Amino acid sequence: MITVTRINIKIEAKPEKVIAKYLNVNREDRVRRIVSDVLSLEEKAVEETLNQVFEEFENRHIGFRKILLENYNFVEAYITSPTTLSESRKLLLGSYFTNEYSVESAALFNPSIVMHPDQNGLEEAEVRFILSLRATGEGHISSIEFRSGIISKAGEITLDPVPSKLTCAKNTLHDILDSNYELSFDKETALGSRVIFPVSEAESGGMEDVRLVEFSDQDKTTYIGTYTAFNGEEIRSSIIETKDFISFNIRALYGKAAVDKGMALFPEKINGQYTMISRQGGENISIMYSDDLYFWDTYKTIQKPERDWEITQLGNCGSPVKTPSGWLLLTHGVGPMRKYVISASLLDLRNPEVVLATLDQPLIYPNTDEREGYVPNVVYTCGAMLHFDNLIIPYAMSDSAVSFARVDINKLIDELLNK
Repeated sequence: MITVTRINIKIEAKPEKVIAKYLNVNREDRVRRIVSDVLSLEEKAVEETLNQVFEEFENRHIGFRKILLENYNFVEAYITSPTTLSESRKLLLGSYFTNEYSVESAALFNPSIVMHPDQNGLEEAEVRFILSLRATGEGHISSIEFRSGIISKAGEITLDPVPSKLTCAKNTLHDILDSNYELSFDKETALGSRVIFPVSEAESGGMEDVRLVEFSDQDKTTYIGTYTAFNGEEIRSSIIETKDFISFNIRALYGKAAVDKGMALFPEKINGQYTMISRQGGENISIMYSDDLYFWDTYKTIQKPERDWEITQLGNCGSPVKTPSGWLLLTHGVGPMRKYVISASLLDLRNPEVVLATLDQPLIYPNTDEREGYVPNVVYTCGAMLHFDNLIIPYAMSDSAVSFARVDINKLIDELLNK
């Protein structure tokens, strides 16, 4: 029996964490009417109303004045009067086309974890990590948030303080029709304040379940996260790439095999090729190889649902973790009453389409304290991290909060190979 140590940490959704985004009223006649009404206000009324806006909202946002001016720019073309507007009137107009969006109001869940690119200032044997989180708000739109913290040699976890204000990345180069664009944050913005909110039409319904991995190739390291872009009706597989978690490249994936959820990249090339675990058909674990990171055309199924706790669905729980005995792949299984559990498989190091072993029982299942929430009876992770002998597994509980579990990697491998 493998001992799973649940760590007494609970990251919960906070509805008070909001971003300020452009309010699209959709109809041109409404835009013109709002603009006209604000232009007709006396300057005194403009100042009074603007003061009220700043008093109520400025302390909730980073760069509030800049946000209002940016949103004013979206409607500037509707101003036909040659009169030069005061900055106050521009700001007020911007406020009428701005709304607060609570990114975590519905749920906060499905974490993945990687080494932080900055490992300075740590005690011996400590490691700093970055956690990605799926935050879901009004309209079930999902965005990407981050947390950071430190893991000790013994596997104890300390989270860094979380700022109260959020800010969205700005797109610097984009091809909206093809879902390829670039984002960046101000370097001075704290990691915990950064939110990647959907930009392209393909992901207008959300950026779901990022599976981050620290990918190494020819002594170069890039953090790559596969995720599901959702437009409200259709899904598309995409990736997010970064070296510093300040600037990000967003790229769509192409090919006949890039069609389902749950793609997870291996942390290195296998036999000279990019290698990906995927969930084809919504229920089987498959493996894919490609010479091009952005194009995936073929796949091979390596695991199908067999046990009672995975009959409904079987899939990965993030990128495989390399061990001397093989690639450790965390899996999710769905059984009766749509109960989600986390289990594990071991893949051959040189030929990972060969499954060496699988656990006969779930590794983590929702206990009494974890089964109630936005989506009940679910534990789920999008990626784990190995630190010395401890496999650190951040996991979501019923899509309502995030915690951590710790497993001795040697005992887990022994259980897999000697069952």
